[in-house]
Amino acid sequence: MEVLVLEKILVINTGSTSTKLALFSGRDRIYEETLRHNAAELANYERIIDQLAFRSRLIVDWMQAKGIKIKDLAAVAARGGLVKPIPSGTYRVNEAMLQDLGCSTFGEHASNLGALLAHVLTRETNIPAFVVDPVVVDEMQEVARLTGHPDLERRSIFHALNQKAVGRRAARDLGKAYEEVNLVVAHLGGGISVAAHECGKVIDVNNALNGEGPFTPERSGTLPAGQLVELCFSGRYSKREIMAMLKGKGGVMAFLGTNDMQEVERRLEAGDGEAATVFAAMAYQISKEIGAQVAVLCGKVDAVVITGGIAHSQAMITAITKRVERFGPILVYPGEDEMLALAEGAVRVLVGEDSVREYQ
Repeated sequence: MEVLVLEKILVINTGSTSTKLALFSGRDRIYEETLRHNAAELANYERIIDQLAFRSRLIVDWMQAKGIKIKDLAAVAARGGLVKPIPSGTYRVNEAMLQDLGCSTFGEHASNLGALLAHVLTRETNIPAFVVDPVVVDEMQEVARLTGHPDLERRSIFHALNQKAVGRRAARDLGKAYEEVNLVVAHLGGGISVAAHECGKVIDVNNALNGEGPFTPERSGTLPAGQLVELCFSGRYSKREIMAMLKGKGGVMAFLGTNDMQEVERRLEAGDGEAATVFAAMAYQISKEIGAQVAVLCGKVDAVVITGGIAHSQAMITAITKRVERFGPILVYPGEDEMLALAEGAVRVLVGEDSVREYQ
């Protein structure tokens, strides 16, 4: 039985142009604020890692303004960055992790700053610093890794933090433990990940970052391989431009010139035929990916779970439900609450529900 945790937990979530901060008492949110960083401020730093001192000063100033003292915290929980593939869980920020993030060993991304900032705040104390379910969580079964060529392996890169948090929430609503259920979870946002959760592990998921699965507001998803190769060698595009087609300027952006799905729905309602076709095609591809993950689970599915920002769209939910409702109950949790998910990861360790993991 879970013990009530009233200790304060500071949560840090670093984005490319923002630092989100929150203070929790257990699972209850006390404060939350987003510190925005304009282009002029960030132009002073060549690499993301160079922003560490700048962002840490802002966090300290914010804490002082809120009357938050480091010594009063039970833990600091930060968004995980690009580390080596690891199982799901709450990880202690240790020297091995700091080394990989500080050197951008596995890639450079604003999320790399989370653990580093947590370490800066806690290094002169005994307060633990954690990261929870970074995007590189990898629990894929071996058969899911193979493609049609040994030089190319499928990789697990997805919205692990929200997928796991929503999976646990869905299991609770079904009256079961997360480790007792099979779920297909579809996170619908700027990126789209559709995952098969089997008894607490994500055994298969599309690579939501680098071009696999449904197209999204700004990502192309799976493309015809032969045609893509021809395009790469056509001389019409640079490597940078091709990569932008896959992430940033693909998907809905490529078709309609916007990545705002609310704008797409407004066009659809105004009778824009192209917007209607693109919207329907996105719902169609998401539904196909859900069906594929149902097959991964051998048809044994307790629920299909839909989450992320686009899940606020009733039109999208209706279009997807029409195609997948026979697979099982449809549970919808619009949006994503990464700050709560990070706090919950710390709480599970503090109350002994989970064991803290060590990054190696």
